[in-house]
Amino acid sequence: MAMSGGKDDGEPMGEMNTTPLIDVMLVLLIMFIITIPVATHAVNIDLPTPSDQPNDSIIKPDKNKVVITPDNKILWNAVPIDYGTLRSNLKATLTIKPEPELQFEPDAQAGYEIAANTLNIIKNSEVTKFGFVGNERYAGFNRAEGTPKPN
Repeated sequence: MAMSGGKDDGEPMGEMNTTPLIDVMLVLLIMFIITIPVATHAVNIDLPTPSDQPNDSIIKPDKNKVVITPDNKILWNAVPIDYGTLRSNLKATLTIKPEPELQFEPDAQAGYEIAANTLNIIKNSEVTKFGFVGNERYAGFNRAEGTPKPN
């Protein structure tokens, strides 16, 4: 097996040896992939676990609905409120027996920051009956375009 080491005329090779360069680039690529932080901003909510026991109570608890509109307004049962009013309303619902259910419905075009802040307020209020409503309508929604995704 003969290998060519270039020309035998004694002149240096005019081509660059790219093997070490490729090795360094691969090492740098791996380092960048490892060191880039993963976007893990999440709001942890303790959702209730479903129970198999039927509700024998004839009186149903009231349901309060918190909606975030596309123009980033917070609505409590269709009435615009701010964060302070939301906190006081949540504190007031904790004194009612049985505790009313709190339904959270953010619009698809609502801002992430206001939705995350609202969820943090709800979590810190320690309400126990909490649920997301209306999410099924976004199963095929394209947020960037604001339209349903084509099938």
